[in-house]
Amino acid sequence: MTEELNQSTASTDPSIVIEVSALKDELHRHNYLYYALDNPEIPDAEYDRLLRRLQELEAAHPHLLSTDSPSLKVGSAPLDAFTQVAHKMPMLSLDNAFSAEEMGEFNKRVIDRLNNSLNTSSSNTLSSNNSSVKKPVKESSAKFNSQSEAFEWLDYVCEPKLDGIAVSLIYEAGLLVLGVTRGDGSTGEDITANVRTVGSIPLKLKGDDFPAVLEVRGEIYMPKASFAKTNAIALDNGDKPFVNPRNAAAGSLRQLDSRITAKRSLEMCAYSVGIVEGLVEGVNFPQTHQKILLQLSQWGFRINSEMRLVAGIDACSEYYEQLSLKRDSLPYEIDGIVFKVNEIELQKILGFISRAPRWAIARKFPAQEEATQLLGIEFQVGRTGAITPVARLKPIFVGGVTVSNATLHNEDEVRRLDARVGDTVIVRRAGDVIPKIVSVILSRRPDATAPLIFPEFCPVCGSPIVQLPDEVVKRCSGGLICGAQVKEAIKHFASRKAMDIDGLGDKLVEQLVDEKLIRSVIDLYHLDLDALASLERMGKKSAKNLLAAIEMSKLTTLARFIYSLGIREVGEATARNLAQHFGGIDNIVKSDEESLVLINDIGPIVAHFIVDFISQDNNQRLISQLQEQGVNWPERNSQINNEADVSLPLTGKIYVISGSLYALTRDEAKEKLQALGATVTGSVSKKTDCLVAGPGAGSKLTKAQSLSVPVIDEEQLQVLLSEYLAES
Repeated sequence: MTEELNQSTASTDPSIVIEVSALKDELHRHNYLYYALDNPEIPDAEYDRLLRRLQELEAAHPHLLSTDSPSLKVGSAPLDAFTQVAHKMPMLSLDNAFSAEEMGEFNKRVIDRLNNSLNTSSSNTLSSNNSSVKKPVKESSAKFNSQSEAFEWLDYVCEPKLDGIAVSLIYEAGLLVLGVTRGDGSTGEDITANVRTVGSIPLKLKGDDFPAVLEVRGEIYMPKASFAKTNAIALDNGDKPFVNPRNAAAGSLRQLDSRITAKRSLEMCAYSVGIVEGLVEGVNFPQTHQKILLQLSQWGFRINSEMRLVAGIDACSEYYEQLSLKRDSLPYEIDGIVFKVNEIELQKILGFISRAPRWAIARKFPAQEEATQLLGIEFQVGRTGAITPVARLKPIFVGGVTVSNATLHNEDEVRRLDARVGDTVIVRRAGDVIPKIVSVILSRRPDATAPLIFPEFCPVCGSPIVQLPDEVVKRCSGGLICGAQVKEAIKHFASRKAMDIDGLGDKLVEQLVDEKLIRSVIDLYHLDLDALASLERMGKKSAKNLLAAIEMSKLTTLARFIYSLGIREVGEATARNLAQHFGGIDNIVKSDEESLVLINDIGPIVAHFIVDFISQDNNQRLISQLQEQGVNWPERNSQINNEADVSLPLTGKIYVISGSLYALTRDEAKEKLQALGATVTGSVSKKTDCLVAGPGAGSKLTKAQSLSVPVIDEEQLQVLLSEYLAES
C-alpha cells in the first residue's frame, strides 16, 4: 500500500505535492495560533480559503490525503459503532474537597505521608514502592527544611476543573493515531474520528523532540457560546435541546457521524500525560507537572490560561477565591479547581488509592441553589429496606439540570427542616450529587400546612418500620416479603456492574415481580419462555433474547458475584478486594470480622455487615442455589498464587473483538473471555488467535483475513462460551 502511495505521489505534478504540503503546514500553524494560543494571525475568511484549496487538491488527488491533514477537522463518513479500547494506564478520578478545612486536611495528609516516607528511609533517600528517589533540592522555595529533615509546605499547580469529558489521545511518531473516552477508567470507546475534528487537538505535534509514543490526557468541553448556538439550532430544527454544556459535549463526541461532531465547536485543554515511551536521545522529560503542561503547549496543545503554580495551601485558597469571582465571566463552565502536587517524584512517593491519586484533589465550588415549591412528599423503600422520604418539587433548573425530585434523607432531616407540603424550599445540587432540600423559606409558608408524620408501617408491604439504636435510618422489617426490597434486590443483581443481564431493565423486573413470575434472584434462572413471551410488550423473540442473556450471565467473575449479592456497604471496590484476598466464595463464607478488617478498604462496620449477611442461612442457601444453577467463575487463590491459572481453557489465547454485538455487550464478551483465561486486546496481529467480528468490524476483519487469523461471529462466540460453561 505504501509503495502504491509513493508511486501515485511520484506520478503527481511535483508542484501539487509541494502546494499540498505547504497548505498543511500553514493550516497547522494557524490552528496552533488560534486554538492553543488564542492569537489568530489571519481572519477566518482567509483561513477558510486556504482550507477549501486544500480540500480541492485532496479531492482531485485522493492519495495526497493523509491522517494529519487539517481537512479531516470537518469530519468523515459515519461509523457503524464504537470500538472498546483498554487503557494501558488507568484513567482515575479525583477526590473532592468542599471547604478550606478539607483542603487543609488534604495538605496535611500529603505532607505527613511524605515525612513518614522520609523517616522510614535512609538519610539521603525517600522510599517509594521498593525504590528510592533523591530528596528534593532546595531551589527558590523552603518547602523542604534541611535542618528539621521534613517538608513544611509544597508547590501546587492549580487548574480550573472544566465541566466536560475526559479523553486519552495517543500519538505515535508525532501523529494522532487514537482517541479514547475515559469510560469506566479501565476501558473507553474509540472516538478517533471525532477527536480529529476538534480544532484544539493537533493532528501532528509541533517540533521534533516529542517521544515516539505519547499519551496526552485532557478535557473536551463545549464553550458557552457554542452551547447556546447548538441549542438554538436544535430548537430551530424542532429537536430537543441539550440540558447543559457537559451533556452537549458528551453527545457530540458519541456521534457515529464525525461530520456532526465537527459542527459542534468543541475544545480541549490538555491536563496531563499517560504513557510516554521512546524519548529522544539527549532530551529529558519534564519532572514537574507545570513544565509538562508547558511542554505540551509547545507541542501544539491548548492548556488552560488560568493555570497557576502556587506555593503552599494558603496560596491555593487565595487562587480559589480569585477564580470563583471570575467563574461566571469565563467562556466555559467549570465546577471547581484541581490542585496537584507539582513535583513528579513526590507524586510517585504519594501514589494512589483504589480510584484516585493521593497527590491531587478537586475543590468544588459552592453548590448551586434555587427556590421552588414543595408539591408533595412520598416514602420510598430501598434495597436494604431503608425508608427514604422523597420531595416532589415544582420543576426547577439548578446545577445544570431540571430537578423535580429531591431527597430528604431520613426522619431526623425532615424534623430539622420542618419541610411541609406547599412550602417554598431551597434546592441544592452540587455536581452529580443527588439534589437535596437545604432549607425552607418560612416567610413564604402558606397558612394551612401541617408537619410531616413519618409512617409506622411500610408503604409497600405494611410491615412495621424499625430503627436500630445506632442508626438514623428507619427500615422496613419485611425483608424479602416486601415487594419493594425484592424488586430493588433483583434490579441490583441484574445491573451492568453486577451480573449484567442485558435486557432485564427496571420496568421488566417490576413487571415480573408483580406478575409473580419471580420472587427472588434465583427465580431468574427458572423463567419459562412461554410465560415470558405472554407478558405485555415482550413477545417470543424478546423472551428468547432475555433467557439467552440470563444464561450468559452464569459465567461471571467472583468480584461481580459478590457485588451482585447486595451486601450493605459492599461496593465494587470492596467486592474486588474481597475477591482478590480470598480467591473463592467458600473462603469468604468462612471468614470472620477479625480477618475481614485486615483487608484494604474494610473497616469494622463493613466487616460486621459482611458477617451478618453470610451468617444467615437463607443467604448461604441462595449462594449455593445460584452455583447449582450454573453461576460460576474461575476461582483463584490470590493469596497463594498471583500468576495466570494455566488450567483455564483459554489461557494463553489472544482474542480481539470488533464490530457490533447484540445478545451481549462488548464489555460482557470481553469479561467472559477473560474469565476463561483469554487475553483480549484492541488490535489484530500475527499473535492473535481469534477475532470475534460483528457487523461493522471493518479494518480489523480485513487484517485478520490477510493474516489468516480465525474469525468467528457472535453466535459462534456464544456456542464457544456455552461449551466451556457446560464443562465447568
